[in-house]
Amino acid sequence: MAAQPCVFLLALMGLFGLEMYPNLVLSNPAVANSLTIRNAASSQKTLGIMLTIALIGMPIILAYTVSIYWIFRGKVKLDKTSY
Repeated sequence: MAAQPCVFLLALMGLFGLEMYPNLVLSNPAVANSLTIRNAASSQKTLGIMLTIALIGMPIILAYTVSIYWIFRGKVKLDKTSY
């Protein structure tokens, strides 16, 4: 029963997005000045650079997360030397 409000909210957001497409932000005085998906996108060069950074950075972040998880795994032990 708890999933129904979530599904309703997602459906409402989806319908709003479909109604606004391709506009992201509408300009009130001049519709021609609205922010659309096409004019909000970056250039091909910028997207390529960001893809390269993501392909290099994601394995580093995942390795760091796994190593921190491995270092701090296990139960916390409270004894005389604990804070």
